[in-house]
Amino acid sequence: MEQQIISEIIKKYESEFSEKLVINNKQSVGGGCISHSLKLETNHGVFFLKWNTNTPDDLFVREAESLNELGTGNQSGLRIPKAILANQASDLPGYLLLEFLSSGHTAAEDEKLGIGLARLHRKTNDAFGFHHNNYCGSTEQDNRWNPDWIDFFGQQRICFLVEKISQTRSLTSTERETYSKLVDRLPNLIPSNPEASLIHGDLWSGNYLYTTQGPALIDPASYYADREMELSMMTMFGGFSPTTWRAYQNEFPLQAGWEERIQLYQIYHVLNHYFLFGGSYGSQALSMAQRYL
Repeated sequence: MEQQIISEIIKKYESEFSEKLVINNKQSVGGGCISHSLKLETNHGVFFLKWNTNTPDDLFVREAESLNELGTGNQSGLRIPKAILANQASDLPGYLLLEFLSSGHTAAEDEKLGIGLARLHRKTNDAFGFHHNNYCGSTEQDNRWNPDWIDFFGQQRICFLVEKISQTRSLTSTERETYSKLVDRLPNLIPSNPEASLIHGDLWSGNYLYTTQGPALIDPASYYADREMELSMMTMFGGFSPTTWRAYQNEFPLQAGWEERIQLYQIYHVLNHYFLFGGSYGSQALSMAQRYL
């Protein structure tokens, strides 16, 4: 399978860029918990290739769109790897070919990450959502454009995911009612008109890198949202230093009450973990929702 994918990449690269592509060396890259990955040294530079046989067919195409959005007009100072080729699964698995980023770290990187994220969140849109649906992990996200943040978060994040969970895992009528009541209470809990900021969408500690060219973002699930949605994922598992948080606040101060709101926004991510992995995430999400009723 690996050689078939590489052969397909060579063919597609030469067709799209009208340049001969020669693979001089390939090397397995560790660290990925979902996809197969390779470092490819070529006559046109060093690339990173990943592929997967057990994900939605268009997952890597959608990921490439997120990378392109993060990279277009990028004034954040963050490194966004360029998506070179993205393939939807058909006869071969879906794959994504990116520029390779070499790892590196200095003491200043934590601060640069916080400043960069703050500047990234200053890129805004007139509505919430994205150009296409995409995936947080392997879970589809309903990204239809919506001018109303409360409606977007309530219907296109919480209700959309609760319905998916109901189809694959058990949710009692009482649990469904709890989430319905939570959605009804959202006008009292979150702002109705925050700026629609571009976010990474799945920003935990495994989805940023310190490279020789500065902090980089990888594996995005981007859309335009209340920027506090980003922070909710960042705080779930830790991995971001106090320096990063201070730098973010200094660059783009958060509104009062943000700590309480991001705990509410975390319900979406905990529900997604329940949808993907099952286990105690279900009871955790329910307990979090009940706090706000």
